[in-house]
Amino acid sequence: MTARAAPFAGHPAVIFGVLSAILLAGVWAVSARVYSTAVVPAWLFAVIAFVAGAGLIRHYVHPSLGACNVVTLMRAALVCLLAGAIVMPPATDAAAWILCAVASLTLAMDGIDGWLARRSGLASGFGARFDMEIDALLGAVLSLIVWQAGAGAVVAVFLLGFMRYIFVMATWIWPWLAAPLPENMRRKTVCVIQIAALIILLVPILPSGVFALVAYGAAGLLGWSFAVDITHLWRDRV
Repeated sequence: MTARAAPFAGHPAVIFGVLSAILLAGVWAVSARVYSTAVVPAWLFAVIAFVAGAGLIRHYVHPSLGACNVVTLMRAALVCLLAGAIVMPPATDAAAWILCAVASLTLAMDGIDGWLARRSGLASGFGARFDMEIDALLGAVLSLIVWQAGAGAVVAVFLLGFMRYIFVMATWIWPWLAAPLPENMRRKTVCVIQIAALIILLVPILPSGVFALVAYGAAGLLGWSFAVDITHLWRDRV
């Protein structure tokens, strides 16, 4: 299929680099204003942009960057802004609500990039991987913010944020875990529930009983989803 005309036409790597520079300046300015320091958010975004840019140069196959990848890059910038709260946790309920709003926006944008990729004919392995890694990073950042708040259910909170990274490390020991998995709506749905649960755990007025129910329930669901995939990979191992 020939990709239809899309916005942000031009050499993908050049456009990606220019947009990354603009967003980096934005992350720096907003972080300096909100957190009084921009070191963590700005450096994190710079690393993401560098690694993603290198991946785009090596693996992206389309002649246009497309709005889909621009949306994912914008989501990366929002995740980096949220990461500032790891160093400087919200001091008021109002600040916590703002974090919830930014995290909710980042989650809401998750479905847009894939839809744009399919609509414009610019779906790619690079875009799918970029989107997945930003989802994983969002979970890790939210997990650390929730942990900083000291509300409890530490094991469940960390599982919600770092299960993907634990799985990746397990592939170093058992290479058969690195085999590709088929597209699956169950996996996507659980990912949305995972992030939504972490956002709920950020709510400042959440009762402790509800906190534990959400944390352990979502962690159990995530663990079940990974177990289903691991079982599939085990059966298909060579």
